[in-house]
Amino acid sequence: MKHVQESQEKSQRGTNNHHIEGEEYVDNSSLDIAKDDMFAKGQSKRIWSELYKVLDSSDVVIQVLDARNVPGTRSLHIEKHLKKNAPHKQLILVLNKCDLVPSWAIRKWVKILSKDYPTLAFHATINNSFGKGALITLLRQFSKLHSDKRQISVGIIGYPNTGKSSIINTLMGTKCCKAAPVPGETKVWQYVTLTKKIYLIDSPGVVYDVGDDEVETVLKGVVRSERLKDPVDFVKPMLERARKEHIQKVYGVQDWTDDIDFLTKVAKAKGKLLPSGEADMPTVAKMMINDWQRGKIPYFVAPPRPEGEEEDEEDEVAGEEGEALEKLQPGGDADDDDEEGEEEGEEEEEIEMDDEEEEEEDDVEDEEDDADDE
Repeated sequence: MKHVQESQEKSQRGTNNHHIEGEEYVDNSSLDIAKDDMFAKGQSKRIWSELYKVLDSSDVVIQVLDARNVPGTRSLHIEKHLKKNAPHKQLILVLNKCDLVPSWAIRKWVKILSKDYPTLAFHATINNSFGKGALITLLRQFSKLHSDKRQISVGIIGYPNTGKSSIINTLMGTKCCKAAPVPGETKVWQYVTLTKKIYLIDSPGVVYDVGDDEVETVLKGVVRSERLKDPVDFVKPMLERARKEHIQKVYGVQDWTDDIDFLTKVAKAKGKLLPSGEADMPTVAKMMINDWQRGKIPYFVAPPRPEGEEEDEEDEVAGEEGEALEKLQPGGDADDDDEEGEEEGEEEEEIEMDDEEEEEEDDVEDEEDDADDE
């Protein structure tokens, strides 16, 4: 502790950064400290306090996972906390953004995660959603387990930028929570009434420190691209993780030697140039990071392959990834959207009928209560 205080005093006097091998301390400047704070988004005491308030107030907890990176956005710490301290509370896993991932991968993830908790695939959008009816039905089933309560509270938690507020807006059928395709939009928790018996609680994104490096933190969507000091440093990992044909189709660049060459060609194609005529690489890098976080660049973490399973799915994987890429392009299949819209319309009709039945049941209960009082 003494060494750390001495190093901080030296940095305040304007000394240069240095690292001496064999010593117990590293002299960090204020820039390094600010940088560490930026990559520690979602880990503050205030946000964790908000999270535990939501967990304490909830009868059912929905953990929202990004279907593109299920293991990276799953918080085993929270699951262990609920098992140990609140085993009576039900936990549901929701794989959001399933429209950005091949259907075979979603099916496998649902099969794997369902061994631990009820798991649903979900596509959060007000008009053509997927999984809305199944999730509301599951919440109503859980509400019957809490028959001693007039209503239940459902807390929605998860990493930043996984779509928690978008799921609430989808369930409500209207924009009632402020949502954005970038992390950090929700600051505090808030109550939303879904039905007379079900309340939803929106919460800010929380990151449990599992030792992720800066690259992993940015690509998970925890940090906004505008706040990065050197966004160019994150282009090379994106080029390594995404398939080359996907990058070619999204940006129109057919070949490149390295990340700098790629940024230069994209800058010229997009007209992102400095007054001197050179490529504005930071601006292009931020644009690419935004595209990654918003799902415009096809990428996903494949589910683990069970031992003994035949490796005959490579053709299927390639075809499904191509299908995922087509979904991201304008002018997709209108028939699919129409079918989804028809299915969603049927689900909404069923939900409305269930709401009417609930209101009738509530009226009957109120009459019985009045009779008992008399």
